Amino acid sequence: MEKRTVRDVEVAGRRVLVRVDFNVPLDEHGRVADDRRIRESLPTVRYLLEQGAAVVLMSHLGRPGGRVVEELRMAPVGERLAQLLGRPVRVLPDCVGPEVEAVVARLQPGEVALLENLRFYPGEEGNDPAFAAALARLGDLYVNDAFGTAHRAHASTVGVAAHLPAVAGLLMEKEIRYLSRLLESPEHPFVAVLGGKKVSDKIGVLRNLLERVDAVLVGGGMAYTFLRSQGYRVGRSLVEEDKVELARELSERARARGVPLWLPEDVVVAERPSAEASRRVVLAGEIPEGWMGLDIGPRTAERFAGVIEGARLVVWNGPMGVFEVEPFAAGTRAVAEAVARCPGTTVVGGGDTAAAVERFGLLGRFDHVSTGGGASLEFLEGRELPGIRVLQDW
Repeated sequence: MEKRTVRDVEVAGRRVLVRVDFNVPLDEHGRVADDRRIRESLPTVRYLLEQGAAVVLMSHLGRPGGRVVEELRMAPVGERLAQLLGRPVRVLPDCVGPEVEAVVARLQPGEVALLENLRFYPGEEGNDPAFAAALARLGDLYVNDAFGTAHRAHASTVGVAAHLPAVAGLLMEKEIRYLSRLLESPEHPFVAVLGGKKVSDKIGVLRNLLERVDAVLVGGGMAYTFLRSQGYRVGRSLVEEDKVELARELSERARARGVPLWLPEDVVVAERPSAEASRRVVLAGEIPEGWMGLDIGPRTAERFAGVIEGARLVVWNGPMGVFEVEPFAAGTRAVAEAVARCPGTTVVGGGDTAAAVERFGLLGRFDHVSTGGGASLEFLEGRELPGIRVLQDW
């Protein structure tokens, strides 16, 4: 998939309207608690500034539901962005309207403005043509660098492209390049590691990847639905009862294609996901009644690591357990370290997975860590994302 990017168009002296994904968590004091998404946008912003553009940034923050929510204003984001950029960022009091247009019209090359929260207007999520046109009046060129929202047909991701030339930012380009590689030209052995809570979140991904991978490793809460489908006792572990038959079908499909689908052989169990709870390691089919599986066990972690380290391409989406609680983090940590050691190309996706590798101090050890949760899943399902479709092709 080849899309034109900011490098392929003239930006000097132009006002460039950039959709970024600054939907970052705020702490109890209203300050940015995790600035990773802001940092990921910096290469595009800096490139535009260095090339002599005036940059107008737009993003949503939280879920205000089409109304003004004071706690979700963009000011803390603008403050952190200014610190990272090392230059002033003008945070505007609104995202559309005459006052905003007047300020933006006076921006000089090398200056940055950040619009107020897009989702204060219902027209954003509704992809209202009038709202999209109002946003488009703020720029001469549109750049989408917000891969995390590319699966949403909103005014700022799709509607604006009907009014302005539309190209990809550098982060968007990177996301497309790595994720396309998984689907279009994978190296082999190609290993998929899937975790997280629910099978339902990964159905489309698993179906699509089974046509391409050489092995699938399944951990996290979704593993217990697969284990139940094979007749194992799983105690109070998370199981999607309405997906048990589907898990059986997916296992049979993998078998028919000759793709090993590895499930945990041992698990860490406890009566509740608490650091204070009693816990022990048991075989995956021998989880006691009243106990729940909360992490893959050491034998499984070792086996998974061996498969991962022999791969030339790895995609990992979803933790292996409740990694936020330290006694149940070992499996996710072992997988993260194995992926980091893998000599092949490594792609990590999903917000929880990214949070895990950052917590383990491994964030810089992978070829690509996707900024898109739902977007990366839909991409790997083989869907065409609306925010990418509207960008100019080569």
